[in-house]
Amino acid sequence: MSEIRDIRLAPAGEKKIAWAKRFMPLLSSIEEDFKRERPFEGLKMAASLHLEAKSAVLCRVLMEGGADLRITGCNPLSTQDDVVAALAAGGAEVFSWYDCTAEEYDRHLAKALEFGPQIVIDDGGDLTSMLHRTMRDLLPGVIGGCEETTTGIIRLRAMEREGALRFPMLTVNDARCKHFFDNRYGTGQSVWDGINRATNLVVAGKDVVVAGYGWCGRGIAMRARGLGARVTVTEIDPVKALEAMMDGYSVKTMDEAAGYGDIFVTSTGCCKVITQRHFDKMKDGAILCNGGHFNVEVDVDWLERHAVSTCEGRTSVTKGYTLQNGRTLFVLAEGRLVNLASGDGHPVEIMDMSFAIQALAAKYIADHRDCLPCKVLEIPDEIDYDVARRKLRASGMTIDELTPEQRKYLDSWAL
Repeated sequence: MSEIRDIRLAPAGEKKIAWAKRFMPLLSSIEEDFKRERPFEGLKMAASLHLEAKSAVLCRVLMEGGADLRITGCNPLSTQDDVVAALAAGGAEVFSWYDCTAEEYDRHLAKALEFGPQIVIDDGGDLTSMLHRTMRDLLPGVIGGCEETTTGIIRLRAMEREGALRFPMLTVNDARCKHFFDNRYGTGQSVWDGINRATNLVVAGKDVVVAGYGWCGRGIAMRARGLGARVTVTEIDPVKALEAMMDGYSVKTMDEAAGYGDIFVTSTGCCKVITQRHFDKMKDGAILCNGGHFNVEVDVDWLERHAVSTCEGRTSVTKGYTLQNGRTLFVLAEGRLVNLASGDGHPVEIMDMSFAIQALAAKYIADHRDCLPCKVLEIPDEIDYDVARRKLRASGMTIDELTPEQRKYLDSWAL
């Protein structure tokens, strides 16, 4: 039995799902393939996702492929109760609701796993971690899984280094058709959508500080500049810092940037990127938010313990913290993913590509269930190329092909 907020919300969720699917031609084409091929027939699958309309389309595609699917959230503030209701009304088993407690969140993860899935679809690594920590008796039945995020892959690689990983995991995030577009263009647009919804403040003319210059940070910085901000990037990687400089951004330490930034956005995947020594330097009214998966990049716990007083901001998930120096700092979305907790996440067309990779990666696991090693594995090139070709066709674009003479030329060393 599903555990959701209110099944009566299903009609509103169905409208959202129908709108998303209207602009997801890749998943629609894969759905037609899956209906015919039924690659997941007889397989149990557990998925932990940001439960909004685009994710619901993916879930239904997997179910059309024959999967016996259980679904849960991957972030307490990203679940949309109407979408969850629509999934449950359509026959899916779903365990999630908006603004769940930590105990409820863990219970929902366990509910999604307790029937013994063979395939895991993860976003941030919580399902995989729970299987390896507290539900180890289910590990022998798992043939593999897919991980959507940079943060989740960091956790997976740590598990692999320690010899702890007990089933193969495909790194969806590392596919070119994922991080080139989802992390850069998706995060870049959706983070600012979330910030703008939460604040309704102008970005032009402000000093924006972006922590981290990976693909997500690149997108956030690019869109901030497009909105008219002066952008500073903070980094620990000298090569990425140099790239940010060459891209035209100021590069400073967070200690230096803390004193003049108006809006701070973290996207590093690390913890305590912005903490007490930075808070003490910030101007009154500075805005802090996070574009990384977990709510550990801005040290909200320190603010909760040491603020003289607090107040609610413009939205229910925006909070002001007044420090002993009299200045008030505003944290958006409790330091969680601002694009999903204060917005609707990535644009539909972007997630069409990412979820197409996710769906095809799950099929790859099902097709190769007996020959994949218990390692962190890259997405095969054929999946990347398949998604790229589908996207080009859907966009009405065509590309050149090598002639036999050109192919021979490129394959030769004696010219």
